[in-house]
Amino acid sequence: MTRYVALLRGINLGTRRRVAMADLRTLVTGLGYTDVATHLQSGNVVLTAPGADADDVAARVHDAIRRELGLDVPTVVRAADRLRAAVDANPLDVPDPARFLVLFCSGGLDVDALRGLDLSHLPDERLAVTATEAYTDHREGLRKARVPDIVARHADGVLTGRNWRTVLRLLEMVEG
Repeated sequence: MTRYVALLRGINLGTRRRVAMADLRTLVTGLGYTDVATHLQSGNVVLTAPGADADDVAARVHDAIRRELGLDVPTVVRAADRLRAAVDANPLDVPDPARFLVLFCSGGLDVDALRGLDLSHLPDERLAVTATEAYTDHREGLRKARVPDIVARHADGVLTGRNWRTVLRLLEMVEG
């Protein structure tokens, strides 16, 4: 049995696309997954899935949310080992975990294009990339961040971000 983290993009932002975490846990448990837990209100679900891969889990969770809640919520899923690898692969220091994002991509990132970008006009933001994750640091905070939008233009698939503190907490949950 594999432990997974499902990262739902864009729920519970303001008054739009509201999903209660209790309802989300019930929905995911109803799909046959076990040990279901949520973290925060931003769509982080930890679950155990027998005999499934990450793409299957993402599709099933996405389809169930659409069917049961009437919302089209892009979903990115990482197995515990891939989440651990993403944390271990971070090449940047993390001066402020609340201002440091990991952007997870369901497909791939155009690594060459992203590494070739001239971001000198954004001196308060930093970027490092792997094939499926981008690491971004935003000294001025996330409200003014421009790099995540730039990364999104070089992503093949769904892209969703979590701050470093949340990523580490999800790793604890999925490994614990």
